[in-house]
Amino acid sequence: MTDFSKYEEDFFLFLEGGFIAINRADETAASRLFEACNLLRPDNTLITVGLGYLHLHKLELKSAIECFRTVITKEPDNTMAQTLLGIALSLTPDQVTEGKQVLEQAAKNSPNDDVKKVANTTLDFVDEFVKKTATSP
Repeated sequence: MTDFSKYEEDFFLFLEGGFIAINRADETAASRLFEACNLLRPDNTLITVGLGYLHLHKLELKSAIECFRTVITKEPDNTMAQTLLGIALSLTPDQVTEGKQVLEQAAKNSPNDDVKKVANTTLDFVDEFVKKTATSP
């Protein structure tokens, strides 16, 4: 077995790099960076959040939802995963209502102002565009 302990301090750099790669639409780099994270800390749920975020960016909503639900099962108070789950659900036509409920809970319960802002912005988006589209002829 290979000793990766010398890279342990780089875990969060690899993780952040994975999220940056997603935002730059570089799926290969993101996947490789998350794989590196998994070698260092396989039980860290941020890796699963990252993979869910990758699926969300690709609009693979079912896979994204699975990732975020996995995290929430392990960490019920993870409001980042809850918010991202709410976004994915809100984009799924038959799960918009559940998505709104998840987002409302995340916005209400998150101690993080940025997570609250994302949840509330998404709620506004759902009300303004998604719900109107779903109910208009």
